[in-house]
Amino acid sequence: MKPIVKIAGLLAVGLGTTFAQQPKPAGGAAVPFTLTTSAFAAGAAIPEPYTCKGADNSPGLQWSGAPANVDSFALIMDDPDAPAGTWVHWVLWNLPANAQSLPEGVPKREQLDNGARQGRNGFHKTGYNGPCPPAGATHRYFFRLYALDGKLDLAAGASRSQLDAAMKGHVLGQTEYMGTFRR
Repeated sequence: MKPIVKIAGLLAVGLGTTFAQQPKPAGGAAVPFTLTTSAFAAGAAIPEPYTCKGADNSPGLQWSGAPANVDSFALIMDDPDAPAGTWVHWVLWNLPANAQSLPEGVPKREQLDNGARQGRNGFHKTGYNGPCPPAGATHRYFFRLYALDGKLDLAAGASRSQLDAAMKGHVLGQTEYMGTFRR
């Protein structure tokens, strides 16, 4: 039976969907951990104000249904379709456990007022830099939100690989939202 579970997991990852174990409420069914934005529909084109063709502001994000015992959240936005390999657009961590959203236009500072920290993206800048692919093919942009069992002892300005290493063994759940962009 285990090979079927592994194959199902590989298929889910291949389809760009992630599943996390969720606590079951007293009523029975698992509560889904979801990430959304009102800026664009899931799988749809990301509007220019959130890209290098516009103001390059981060879209507002909302989430719900996080696993129990969350201590903090981390967010990574990347483009797996970049010519040189996955391109990182945003890394952010230590969002408070009681947070359920990020406003549009998060300041491009290493430390935010709520204590969250931002790292360096693929542009070697702090904070969010939106879609800016070379002309041609449509690229996919994944916003991945991680529910963590603690705050990360990671200095502001850290890279995505440093964030990935710090999160290892601390992820309680994960959700994602994807948009596209083409120049």
